Parts: sequence; structure tokens; C-alpha cells
Amino acid sequence: MIAARALHYVFKIGNRAKNIQFFREILGMKVLRHEEFTQGCDAACNGPYDNRWSKTMIGYGPEASHFVIELTYNYGVREYALGNDFAGLTIKSRDILDRARRHGYPVAEEGAPGEPSVLLSPDGYRVLVVPEEVPAGADPVQRVALHVTELARSRAYWADTLAMVPVAGTADPSPDRLALSYDQGKFVLELRQLAAGTPLDRAKAYGRIAFAVPHATQPHIDELIRRAGGTVLTPLISLDTPGKATVRVIILADPDGHEICFVDEEGFGALSALDPDSNAALDKYIAKDPFQEQ
Repeated sequence: MIAARALHYVFKIGNRAKNIQFFREILGMKVLRHEEFTQGCDAACNGPYDNRWSKTMIGYGPEASHFVIELTYNYGVREYALGNDFAGLTIKSRDILDRARRHGYPVAEEGAPGEPSVLLSPDGYRVLVVPEEVPAGADPVQRVALHVTELARSRAYWADTLAMVPVAGTADPSPDRLALSYDQGKFVLELRQLAAGTPLDRAKAYGRIAFAVPHATQPHIDELIRRAGGTVLTPLISLDTPGKATVRVIILADPDGHEICFVDEEGFGALSALDPDSNAALDKYIAKDPFQEQ
């Protein structure tokens, strides 16, 4: 067994101003912390770029209790080609669709009434909105869905090797989908089978999903993956954030190349403390960004 907690999913964004407006004003998320870096990350957190970049954590509540989104912005990179790897971020909300329509964002209806509607972020990421009230204290973010080419192979990797548990009663009845969780379904990772013969393309916009585990569990994960013949993209490494806590991470790739970060809970708990000045700091950096169109 692996005692893990789902943390966040990473989106690379091109127009930072438009994306922040979308996540704050349309989705109703709050900026939790914002960090600026002068050079690329040793664990390729900002992708294969060795340049100035920023990280904005945004969500509906503290990172200690909510699944959030990491918006990664590389200065000077205005757009990223989207692949078919990311299938959607599901959020439960009564208000998002009305706000989207008022601000001119098209809403696509999928399936029967009451089923998720689809919004596209400014960079084209799919947000699936379930038009329901969120129980008090619950996280509106329900799941992240990723496409895979062989569902059985992916199940063996995520469930048998990484010990994620299939979630009874929450998975789509389709045999082409599988719902997995580390926390009894509070947050669900959904794997969706691509049509037969369709290759998976991660393109330039590919993301990364992150989980927190106890410090002592990280070497065990490394051993499990190597024994199974899996891919370790970044062996266990320490990452520094200026003025904040150091964390240890190990970065993996599943059989389709989806990136997975396991960070130590002890370090991440200190790093991810809510920063009340982050919202104003982000606005300041956006305002003086020479690469950004407002």
C-alpha cells in the first residue's frame, strides 16, 4: 500500500493574464501562492525550458485540504501545442456556467441534462462543469481525466504498481474508463481509453499530476517502479524554492508518458503554506511582463 494524497495538476499557460482571469473570475478559484524563478527547474517542473518562469497555485481552498491547479508560465513562450493526453478537469458548481456565459465563454453541452458541460480555458484545456451544489467543506474539484492507449496496461501500472484503488460506484459505466483514488474517492484520477489505433500525443502542453507521500515512502516508490521496469524521469532529488522550504521529489512516467510527481509530505506541507500576498504579487508581475498581452 502507498499512503498518498492528491495535490495538483500542472497546466502550462501562454497568456498569463487571460488564464488568471479565467481561473479567478470564471471558475471562482483563489490564488494560494505565487513563485517566480530565474532559471529552469532541475525536475523540469516548467517543462524543457531553461529560462525565467513562474508558478501559480490556484484553487478553492488550502493545498493541505484541496486539489488545486498549478499554472506554469514560461516568460516569452506565448502558446503551447495541445495534444490529446488531457481529457478534462471536473468541477462541481452551480455558478460557473452563468459566469462563463456572461463573460462570453462558449459552453458546450455534452450528454443528457444534468451531465457535465464543457468550458475551454484560454489555452484550450477542457473543464467539465457538473451543475450541482457543493456540500459544505467539500472540494469542488472532483477529478482529473487522462487519455490512455491501453486501459488494461494503465490499470496494471496505476493500480497494481502504484496502489491506487479502483473506486466502486463512481466510475463511468463504460468499459473504456477507470476511476482510481488514494483517498476513497475524495479525488479521482480517471483513465479514459482512446479509440483503437489512436496514438497518444502529449505535444508541447503536456502536464503533470502530483501526490504527496511520507518522506520514507519515496525510496519505496523508486524501488517499485524499477522492479516493474517502469520509467523514472527524475530520480529522487531535492528542490529549493527561494525563501521557502526544500522538498524532495521523484518524477515518474506511466506507460503513455503521463508525468507523475511524488513529493515528500513533510517538506511540501511547509512549502505550500497559504501566502496572503500572492494574489497582489501575481498581479504586479503580470502588469510589468514585457511578453504579455493584457
